[in-house]
Amino acid sequence: MVEFAGYEMPLQFAGIMAEHNACRTGAALFDVSHMGQAEIADTAAFERLVPSDITGLKPGRQRYTLLLNTSGGIIDDLMVANFGGRVVAVLNAGRKAVDVAHMRAHGVAVTPRFERALLALQGPKAVEIFPEGGALKFMDAAELTVEGIALTVTRSGYTGEDGFEIGCEAEYAEHLAGLLLARGAVPAGLGARDSLRLEAGLPLYGNDIGEDTNPVEAGLGFALSKKRLETAGFIGAAAVKAALEKGTARKLVGIKLEGRAPARAHAEVRASGAHVGEVTSGVFAPTLGAPIALAYVHTDFSAPGTALELLVRDKPLTGTVTILPFIPHNYAR
Repeated sequence: MVEFAGYEMPLQFAGIMAEHNACRTGAALFDVSHMGQAEIADTAAFERLVPSDITGLKPGRQRYTLLLNTSGGIIDDLMVANFGGRVVAVLNAGRKAVDVAHMRAHGVAVTPRFERALLALQGPKAVEIFPEGGALKFMDAAELTVEGIALTVTRSGYTGEDGFEIGCEAEYAEHLAGLLLARGAVPAGLGARDSLRLEAGLPLYGNDIGEDTNPVEAGLGFALSKKRLETAGFIGAAAVKAALEKGTARKLVGIKLEGRAPARAHAEVRASGAHVGEVTSGVFAPTLGAPIALAYVHTDFSAPGTALELLVRDKPLTGTVTILPFIPHNYAR
């Protein structure tokens, strides 16, 4: 167990490698109840804080979006789901209080539901273990009842695999987890969650993105609505549009390293001996059998195939810029 965002969280159960492989080949169950669930009553007011189309989000659908500050920096990245009768956002654990304060400061009626539990069932066999969600496709959302437990379910996750994020009242979480484990899911912790999301090329708030990060340099252009950019009706719009039009000085890239030693966060990135960037996340990737990293590098050195050196314990390791994700996503589209 380790401390994470003020919570005591499992780092591993049987072992990071075993849990990682269980998710890639079967199904793994993560307790992500540290994430903050919040109900948003006024989507029009909320939409002024994000660059995505939220008022147009249809019932039964979910969308990834970004809370931005006036300089276009990312206050948080979050998922927003329309369950028909209510709209629910899932916030990062270390940012949920900041997010709620920011929303309320800008007139958004938001009700924190931080007491609710959230389980993530991930892997190619997730639908076999949770057939109740089998009618859903990637980024669909629904309210379901399983063994008398009222659930909010989205077909999404943070591993690059098919799967579900399942919310319920905390008093039912242990029973629900036991049910999914009894059906064949493998318990997994933070260690596997990190290696899985890195292979999938998914950023982690506080490592790869933050309040000094523009969505464009972070490769999150898919979260920017063309219509919303045209009207510039959201906080930070001017900075985001400028980055799109003029480009950015740096870009977040994937790097695959030679050998087996991983490069961790803050490792220096060099090209021909000159400093060109810094690693934000790094791990040995079990699926690839090689170390990988995310790093911000000067735009001139961001093209796939570019050779770079990553300084690990004062020793330069050879790496190559790689197209993200490192492994293909396996979503149920």
